[in-house]
Amino acid sequence: MLQKREKVLLLRTFQGRTLRIVREHYLRPSVPCHSPLCPQPATCRNDGKLLSGDVTHYMIPDWKVVQDYLEILEFPELKGIIFMQTACQAVQHQRGRRQYNKLRNLLKDARHDCILFANEFQQYCYLPRERGESMEKWQTRNIYNAAVWYYHHCQDRMPIIMVTDDEEAIQQYGSETEGVFVISFKNYLDNFWPDLKAAHELCDSILQSQRERENESQESHRKEYPEHLPLEVLEAGIKSGRYIQGILNVNKHRAQIEAFVRLQGASSKDSGLVSDILIHGMKARNRSIHGDMVVVELLPKNEWKGRTAALCENDSDDKATGESPSEPMPTGRVVGILQKNWRDYVVTFPSKEEVQSQGKNAQKILVTPWDYRIPKIRISTQQAEALQDFRVVVRIDSWESTSVYPNGHFVRVLGRIGDLEGEIATILVENTISVAPFSEAQMCEMPVNTPENPWKVSPEQEQERRDLRKTHLVFSIDPKGCEDVDDTLSVKTLKNGNLELGVHIADVTHFVAPNSYIDIEAKTRATTYYLADRRYDMLPSILSADLCSLLGGVDRSNKTLADSLDNANDPNDPIVNRLLRSMATQAMSNALYFSTGSCAEEEFHHYGLALDKYTHFTSPIRRYADIIVHRLLMAAISKDKKMEIKENLFTNKDLEELCRHINNRNRAAQHSQKQSTELFQCMYFKDKDQEAEERCISDGVIYSIRTNGVLVFIPRFGIKGAAYLKNKDGLVISCGPDSRSEWKPGSLQRFQNKITSTTTGGESVTFHLFDHVTVRISVQASRCHSDTIKLEIMSNKPYMIPDTELFHQSSLLLKSDLVKEVTRSVEEAQLAQEVQVNIIQEDYQKYCQTKGRSLYILLEEIRDLALLDVSNSHGI
Repeated sequence: MLQKREKVLLLRTFQGRTLRIVREHYLRPSVPCHSPLCPQPATCRNDGKLLSGDVTHYMIPDWKVVQDYLEILEFPELKGIIFMQTACQAVQHQRGRRQYNKLRNLLKDARHDCILFANEFQQYCYLPRERGESMEKWQTRNIYNAAVWYYHHCQDRMPIIMVTDDEEAIQQYGSETEGVFVISFKNYLDNFWPDLKAAHELCDSILQSQRERENESQESHRKEYPEHLPLEVLEAGIKSGRYIQGILNVNKHRAQIEAFVRLQGASSKDSGLVSDILIHGMKARNRSIHGDMVVVELLPKNEWKGRTAALCENDSDDKATGESPSEPMPTGRVVGILQKNWRDYVVTFPSKEEVQSQGKNAQKILVTPWDYRIPKIRISTQQAEALQDFRVVVRIDSWESTSVYPNGHFVRVLGRIGDLEGEIATILVENTISVAPFSEAQMCEMPVNTPENPWKVSPEQEQERRDLRKTHLVFSIDPKGCEDVDDTLSVKTLKNGNLELGVHIADVTHFVAPNSYIDIEAKTRATTYYLADRRYDMLPSILSADLCSLLGGVDRSNKTLADSLDNANDPNDPIVNRLLRSMATQAMSNALYFSTGSCAEEEFHHYGLALDKYTHFTSPIRRYADIIVHRLLMAAISKDKKMEIKENLFTNKDLEELCRHINNRNRAAQHSQKQSTELFQCMYFKDKDQEAEERCISDGVIYSIRTNGVLVFIPRFGIKGAAYLKNKDGLVISCGPDSRSEWKPGSLQRFQNKITSTTTGGESVTFHLFDHVTVRISVQASRCHSDTIKLEIMSNKPYMIPDTELFHQSSLLLKSDLVKEVTRSVEEAQLAQEVQVNIIQEDYQKYCQTKGRSLYILLEEIRDLALLDVSNSHGI
């Protein structure tokens, strides 16, 4: 029996009028409680995830605890957590979509012992908000009432601990109900998890950050940035056309100066703008961070600026180079943020000298994010000197209008700067890629295939499926020794003499049931992530490398595009031909998944395919989109055969959200693959003698002209990078009679397909598009960011190496060799370190002393003794 209630909302319009909105709210006598102690599981309909049966208590966090300490609640050691619907909705409304999605994924994850309880739909849990009661007090009261109901529902057999940082709530409810305890989050950790060191350190970091924010807000009155406009003003301004909404995209090469807002939704149609909006400078950005959904006000046309076309190194200060910008473009300023896109950020602490310059007891430290597009973050810590050689994860807590920088807190250490595993971990965190092992619950859903118990097709499945094993020739075109059979084909001679050719794809959906633990995990990952030296599978290896084939589909190229590229052909330079095709592909926008129900049919198209209507289908083992297509296909077949459709299909809204998620994960996969490749390239060339090492000098092809340099492709290694024709001292490149380059005073003049460098002495050299040049390859090292490849033009002539066969090898093969050499070097360095440690340990055991550091250790022991309080022992 449903009970109807009404929720009354009072909203203030842009014109200042009060608008009364009434919403119907239905209550039920029973909702799923997800507890194994439930006395009526059939009535509660406890399908799916249940709380663990081996816990000593259930923990219910208050709405503010969920907001502030979610990353601690993510610790798998914390079990029996009940997230109330009230708390989850508070996170959604106050912390944004990313934080809310993180909470949703936590609830779905089988590795975490936590559930969602819909307290606002339970008849005896829900309490209406009283007149004059603040939203915060009502949320806390509602959660406490639900905690009491839950305790009695479980027949008083499991203590309930409600965790809140509201001192009034602790005083009011702490001893009100026997069996229901109300304590602070810090007390909860101290009493129930005293040995969980990482959680305590993280809690201390968050509390310190909160105290710093409170002190700062009390002490500082100076406004560094304008206040953001209220939400209702922003929404009304967007509707009227005064403001424009979009996603902030910071230029990583000029992170302090240039950012652009990419228009979204109605803004792109109603504003009449055909380009992005330039946001020039940090003041105009107004505390928004790369990826935020912002609201922008256009500046008058006489204040519009243009983007700079010059090459720019990623200097920390991003000073202007003095180059003239391009034509003015729409320019604006951020007046509000609709959706924060804050995530985990990898940062580096300042060097020892920088820390000391801030004072010996300095606790507020400015850390530098690995991503150039993210501003420095101020955190409170006393471990700055100890962590200066490590990559560290932090989170942003706030960015007040009185603060130059955002405030955040320390989360965890990833690894040492420059170490391969630490740098790979950095790439994964920066792309929000989770690579935790598949859980026991997920693996229990997988089929078993061992020598003792081999997997076989069941007789029932043989009856339902068409068996081609005896009627067709089935084979693969993958090379011998391939672990994953990518393409399986079948051939059969028909009675009329024609050949029937079949392409076959493994039925992955047979093993991945909808809404199962493994299905939820696959949906979260969305794709398999391929890095330079490893891969992280979307599904367990029992499917990806054993029972199911990994079938890669072959996309057909668009015929017009192919013809145009065939005409752009230099018979004497196959490298330029290859480069042209690569550039043509990269110039096109990436294909995106979309729900056909959200887009007009005339918009179903793709630039590089021969078919107007196209979807992925052939790789369900590594693409979740293909699994969805397979399920839709099976549903369509079942409907045609008038069979019952067993699966719950997605609504159009669900598919739209899923497509956004998959597109986001695909971008993350592309970025991580590119970044890991660049990491290995830098490690390959790092610390090499540029004069003696043959690998450091190579032939390059110019593929783009800029105002102060050129972009060069190194075919031997598949590297692309910038080569400057004007250095930081203002000197320009000059090539003498021997074609060797040197720096001299002069100027550059850029044309459409060439650039000319002229010295003050009248010497000139011109570089044309697709010219071959000789370049030196080195590495630009960075403590705070990723290392980058640095290219320097040594000669305006091609580089000829003795081994011409090596020159024409494919870059893919050389990339594989490059990865192997870097991996081998890392393993040798680790082995040498382990040997050194063993030698030290053997010496210590033999002579009771260590080499190299014995004096240091002795001094440290003396220092520790000096700090001991010996007053009592000496009767002082």
